Amino acid sequence: MTGLPVRVPDVRVHVKMNIGACGPFAYIVATFEPPRADAGFELRNSLPENRLPPEYVPALREGLLDGLGTVAATVLLTDGRHHEVDSSEYGYRIAGQQAGRAALIGAGLLPPEECDSLRWATWPGRLRPWPGFVRPQT
Repeated sequence: MTGLPVRVPDVRVHVKMNIGACGPFAYIVATFEPPRADAGFELRNSLPENRLPPEYVPALREGLLDGLGTVAATVLLTDGRHHEVDSSEYGYRIAGQQAGRAALIGAGLLPPEECDSLRWATWPGRLRPWPGFVRPQT
């Protein structure tokens, strides 16, 4: 397992789909750091439950692991939001996957062209957001 080589701050993912009357919603902001010595993946959550209810954390973790693949990293959640009706484990799994992939692109481990496949993610250095992107109000 390789480790993330550099810090990738301020990765934002805002999953917002409209499927009929409602759809998956998730919003996270995370900083990705190289792993500590002899550590693999580590998720550090400093958010209060009213920002990220604990029932969504396992799905987020699963998505992050999937997005990072074989790359070890320490992930610090710095912000998040949920919606009483539309948030779901599915939305947070998508958010985690996209955040992990964004961190790999930001760290130079994936080519910049990969950002075109990340519909809901943005990070410092992203070449261009997708058409219609609106930064969520925090």
